[in-house]
Amino acid sequence: MTSHAWIIYLTLVFFATATPGPAILYIMTTSTLHGARICVYAALGNITGLFILGVIAVTGLGTLLSTSVLIFNLVKYAGAAYLIYLGIRLTLQKNHDFSAVENRRSHKSASPKKIFFQALGIALGNPKAIVFLTALFPQFIRVDNSLIPQFTVLIATLMLSSFFFLMAYARLAATARAWIGAPGRLKMFNRAGGSVFIGFGLLLAASTNR
Repeated sequence: MTSHAWIIYLTLVFFATATPGPAILYIMTTSTLHGARICVYAALGNITGLFILGVIAVTGLGTLLSTSVLIFNLVKYAGAAYLIYLGIRLTLQKNHDFSAVENRRSHKSASPKKIFFQALGIALGNPKAIVFLTALFPQFIRVDNSLIPQFTVLIATLMLSSFFFLMAYARLAATARAWIGAPGRLKMFNRAGGSVFIGFGLLLAASTNR
């Protein structure tokens, strides 16, 4: 890959990872409820998912996913159901007093392992991400050169950019914790965030692979 091609790719990745979506909403919610520090695990879960999606894209499985309506729909509906499930849980979450939220920061519900795998599930639950990478990667890969070094540059750029923006959004949400923690606001935040998760899930379920 030439430096010119990498700059074009970096620009695309920059805007793709900076645009708010389910992963960013999840990490902002996690940061608000449990602090920005534990969001590192959410960011790691997300970029692990991106790595897996990248491997799928370059091994030909992404092409199968983009051409098979059945497989695409299976992944799509599973991902949509997971987002809706997270939204319902957030909407119905109890203990809306902010002092209680502060006490839950070390609770098992905020365990790094759980947050990592929830973020991983969100990343893997969107088949359009695989289709996007399947269409994107070949534009920047030269067939006459070794595949692995080129893939390493492409996926590392994507993962680093995603990690940077996720942690930036987590820090932004952490800064607003005091305001959100005012009486009644956290309950409103949970309901709003849960509704957006449900909305993302419904949009994903209604989408097509075209």
